[in-house]
Parts: sequence; structure tokens; C-alpha cells
Amino acid sequence: MKIDVAEVVVTSPDRNFVTLRLTTDDGVVGLGDATLNGRELAVVSYLQDHVVPLLLGRDAHAIEDTWQFLYRGAYWRRGPVTMAAIAAVDVALWDIKAKAAGMPLYQLLGGASRRGLLAYGHASGRDMPELFDSVRLHLEQGYRAIRIQSGVPGLNAIYGIASNATAIGNIGVRYDHEPAQRAPLPAEEDWDTRSYLRHLPDVFEAARNEFGPELPLLHDAHHRLTPIQAAKLGKALEPYDLFWLEDCTPAENQDALRLVRQHTTTPLAIGEIFNTVWDYQTLIREQLIDYVRSAVTHTGGITHLKRILECAAQYQIKSGMHGPTDISPVGMAAAMHLGLALHNFGIQEYMRHGARTDAVFRQSFTFADGLLHPGDEPGLGVALDLDEAGKYPYQRAYLPFNRLKDGTVHDW
Repeated sequence: MKIDVAEVVVTSPDRNFVTLRLTTDDGVVGLGDATLNGRELAVVSYLQDHVVPLLLGRDAHAIEDTWQFLYRGAYWRRGPVTMAAIAAVDVALWDIKAKAAGMPLYQLLGGASRRGLLAYGHASGRDMPELFDSVRLHLEQGYRAIRIQSGVPGLNAIYGIASNATAIGNIGVRYDHEPAQRAPLPAEEDWDTRSYLRHLPDVFEAARNEFGPELPLLHDAHHRLTPIQAAKLGKALEPYDLFWLEDCTPAENQDALRLVRQHTTTPLAIGEIFNTVWDYQTLIREQLIDYVRSAVTHTGGITHLKRILECAAQYQIKSGMHGPTDISPVGMAAAMHLGLALHNFGIQEYMRHGARTDAVFRQSFTFADGLLHPGDEPGLGVALDLDEAGKYPYQRAYLPFNRLKDGTVHDW
């Protein structure tokens, strides 16, 4: 089977998505997600101008060889743009191979290791009543694990709070699962670490009192803390038995997690902005984290993320793959197939896409009793409706950014 056609499809039903669509000479179609939130067109150019010409005529079954060719052949390795482009090719080829075999992709990855994937949703609120209403809504929707993000007194706009309005022009647009705003400039949010550290333990104490000890609760600090601040937070949250504390400090400095680990037994999840195994080398070898947060879409595809997670399994570290709505249904399907086959699966982030996105990307997955399953259609189980996609052209959108009270730009 030779790759005959390679198309890069950009569509913006509820947000911007970049999809690579490969077609073989005998008509088998494979899809790969190349979405890089807020920098989508960089990956479009990388694919169209540099990668697509290299794919035409290549053997569609040679997944490993193609991965190594695209990674090593470019010389300039790693980075989110390169790895998102490689991931799109890799996933599309796995989709083709599974369709040619006439089986769902997870069967080619070793078969199912479980009935389904425990998924967590995102509950949030500006205050306790609004937060608790959000938790109850997620429980009604079938979630059996929930991430909690709360407003902080004195702060107007914080990442992860669905009822926040964008700061651009005071237009009052609520964002739920997609913080990127369709606007000419990024929205500005505010931050104060001391207020956050004082407030958050009270939030989790109240949540435990309201919802009991059994419900798995998660929290995302979103890279905003120094290592000692992260250690302090992890220790303060220990009485509330978190499933994990995510991105407690910027992890480019892998050594920083040693200090956090010394001071708290709260489980740690890291890696949604990582894109190669080298980003995890110290963290895995020294067992400084408990969950790998990378997405298939941003980490070189199924081929490379599978390697990372198999390495992590030696140290009893589990998967916690990134899965917000800036991962397209194609990327989510790839994560579900990989998670179903992995022995060291931990939990899957799952945020529902909007109705327009679901019309563009027709999906076979199911979500029942808190568990995701990718379905048993051959391949990924996702079909791209090109006519529907064409209704929604690209719209420029930026992720927000943070400033402290004195105006300093802070980690977001």
C-alpha cells in the first residue's frame, strides 16, 4: 500500500483543528490530529510545505521507518510543532493499518487490557456553590472522577473556571472547555500565588465534606508555582486524598520535582507540554511523578507515546493522557485505543466536544458508567466529513496569559 494523497484539513467548528488525511493507492483513508492550540498554522505549514512531499509514494505499512525518517531526517529534532506533525502522520498510518487489517486499532496494539477507560471531567466555579453545582452536573453526566478548579477571592479571571468571561473588550464570552479566544490578541488573566495557596485547601476540605471520601478528585496548578510553593501545596492537600496534583511547577527543570517529592505524598502528574521521552528521562528514572500527562497529538503519535509509557511502567508510573477539547476527536480516539491496550493505564481526561465538532468528526466511541471505549469499528473509529468541515474556516485564536498584581507576566 502506497500513500497516494496527503491533505491537511483545517476546520473551526467549535475551535480550530488541524487534521492530516492520508489516502492509499487502493483507497484506504487514515486520519491524524495535528492541532497545536493557539499555534495551529505553524503545524499546517510544517506539514504542507515540508512533510507532505516526503510522504507521497511511501509504504503506508512502514510506520516505524516513517517515524524514524521524519524524526531523524529533519536534523532539527523535538519541539511541539515537529512532534505534532510527526504524530499526525503516525496516527494516520496506524488508522490505515488497522483498517487494512479489518480490526479496531487497539487490537493491533495488543488487544484490550480492560473493559473501558476511567475518565475524569472538569468541574469548576467562581465560588463554592457554583463549583458544587458543576460537580453534581458531572456526576449526573456519568463521570466517576472529577477535576476541581475554583475561583480565588480577589482574582477576576483564572484558567479552568468555566464561568469566567474573556478580558478582551469586556465582551462577556463564557468559556467552558476551550480557553483559546477568537480575538486579535490574547486575553489577560490575573494571578496571586499567596491567595491561591491560602484558599485551595479550604476548597478541597469543603468538597470532601460535601461529596465524601470515595470520589476521585484531581486538581491542576497549571505551572504557576515555584518548587517550594508546589511542595507546600501538595503537603496542605494531603488530608483530602487527591487522585493527583497536576503541573504543580514548570517541569522543564526536571530536577525541581525532587524538592516537591521530598515534602509531599500527594500523587503528581506532569507532561502535557512535553513532547519526547527526553523530557521525562529524569522524572521517570527517579520516580518523581506518578502519571504521564502527554497527549498522543503532541508527543509523536502512538509510536512514541507508547514507548514513553512502557518505560514508565518499569517504575509503576501510569498514563494520564491529555484530553481537553483542543485534542480533536481523532487525537482522542488514538488516546482511547492506546489506553485500552496499555497495562499501565491510569485515567483519561475527557471533555465533551461541541455538536458542530461532532458533526465534522463522526465518532464510534462510547461513554457509560464513567468509562470510555473507542468502539470496534476498523481503525480509529473516526470519519472526517469534508463537506461539514468546509463550513467552518480557520479563525485566529490565542490562549490567554497571566500577569501578577504588579504587572509581571507570569507562568500560564
